[in-house]
Amino acid sequence: MTGEIAYLSFTARGRELSERLRAALGGEASCTRDAPGVSLARWTAENFPYRRALVYVGAVGIAVRAIAPYLRSKATDPAVVAVDECGRFAVPLASGHLGGANELARKIAALTGGTAVITTATDLRGVFAVDEWARRHDCAVIHPAEIKSVSGKLLAGGTVRFYTAFPVDGAPPDGIEVSDTPDGAKISDTGADIWLDVHRHPPLSLSPRVLVLGVGCRRGTARETLERRFSALCESYNFWPDAFAAAATIDLKADEPGLLAFCAAHGWELHTFRADELRQVPGTFTASAFVARRMGVENVCERAAVLLSKGELLVRKRAGEGVTFAVARRPVRLDWDL
Repeated sequence: MTGEIAYLSFTARGRELSERLRAALGGEASCTRDAPGVSLARWTAENFPYRRALVYVGAVGIAVRAIAPYLRSKATDPAVVAVDECGRFAVPLASGHLGGANELARKIAALTGGTAVITTATDLRGVFAVDEWARRHDCAVIHPAEIKSVSGKLLAGGTVRFYTAFPVDGAPPDGIEVSDTPDGAKISDTGADIWLDVHRHPPLSLSPRVLVLGVGCRRGTARETLERRFSALCESYNFWPDAFAAAATIDLKADEPGLLAFCAAHGWELHTFRADELRQVPGTFTASAFVARRMGVENVCERAAVLLSKGELLVRKRAGEGVTFAVARRPVRLDWDL
């Protein structure tokens, strides 16, 4: 989901409220009363796949019937909130935690002086919600169906074992037992319920989006070639593809159609740097005289990854099929706050 919040209202009073919310929270507001071409069904069909959140200013039943054909998964559905036109009740209907509907309902209620009607059990019982924690800390949730078993264990008063490759500041919430595990350890060795790492582990994995892919490629390299090399990279180093947040290269590659399509398919922004910027990156990098003659700097992928990430180089230059990749990791600070 990359779009902002979209609001739909049906009456003059509802339109006024949606405009208030839009002014405070951002997004775009529409009203069926004002535009003959705007209908409930058409608006939902056009906005559901692309918006971060949908807000229906009207009856809950209207919103439920509208979104029902499009609901797929808590991991992909946008946040959906229904708020009555008087602003008395804001009701999250879909993606309460991962999509942020619960948080959005609370923000709406705070703006209107109303009540957020939260029905998720972990919120009502004050239990740690792993999916909400993941969203707040920009972690991809791998195998989200496993959230149910983890939440069930916590709601039953059990202990959830949380193994992490990253430091998490503060005291863990009740029911969470935290342990660090050396690099390379297997989940089967730990009996973990949750694993926080950029590397692949079952069952429920949270992957911070902290990896940057440094890229070099021949002119005209196809997206399919880049996809193939990226898959091989992730397999070789056991990376979750979801752990990557962006790609970086030299400015001479800024208009490469295959590279742009590859980045767009993964939802990454392609960051580009001049040769003189890349030369100033401190460190020891894999040098190529050929690259230096062509690009004005002896290495592109490693330097670009480190420059964008402002962190450490995890994977040095890997070459194949006219493509070079490197991987760097951004510094990250996590805490237990929701």
